[in-house]
Amino acid sequence: MADSAVTDPNLAAELKKKRTFRTFSYRGVELDKLLDLNNEEVSSNLFTHAPVASSTVVSSAAQWALSKSLRKAKKEAPPNEKPAVVKTHLRDMIIVPEMIGSVVGIYNGKVFNSVEIKPEMTGHYLAEFSCSYRPVKHGRPGIGATHSSRFIPLK
Repeated sequence: MADSAVTDPNLAAELKKKRTFRTFSYRGVELDKLLDLNNEEVSSNLFTHAPVASSTVVSSAAQWALSKSLRKAKKEAPPNEKPAVVKTHLRDMIIVPEMIGSVVGIYNGKVFNSVEIKPEMTGHYLAEFSCSYRPVKHGRPGIGATHSSRFIPLK
C-alpha cells in the first residue's frame, strides 16, 4: 500500500511515525551522544587511529583558539542560521564533534575555502576539504615537450 493512497488521517499519521530516517553514528556512537562527550573522552575513545601528539585531539594553542572562536561564532549566530565563517590556516586539525555545524574558511595557500562541517566529516583533517593544488589537465604538447619540438623553421 503506497503512502499516497492512504486517505484515513489516523492511518497516515501512524505510517509517518513508522518511517525512519538514517541516523548518523561514528564508530557506533550516535550523534547526540558524540556532542555530549568532552575532548578527552573523544580522543581516548574515538580517535585511536589518528597520530595524535598528546592525549587530546586539540593539542596546540592555535587549535584551542580555533575551537574557542568556533564556539563563539555558533553562540552568536541567530537561531536556524549558519554561524559566521571562521578563517584558519590549521589544515592539520582533526574535526571533532563540537565543530559540527560550524563554517570554517580553510586556507589552501591562495584563498580561504568556506566549508560547512557536517557529521560525516568527523575524524578527518580540515585539509581534506580544501585542495591546495590545481589538478593537472593534460593537453597537447607545446614547445619544450620533446626534442623534436625544439626545431622551429625560420621560413
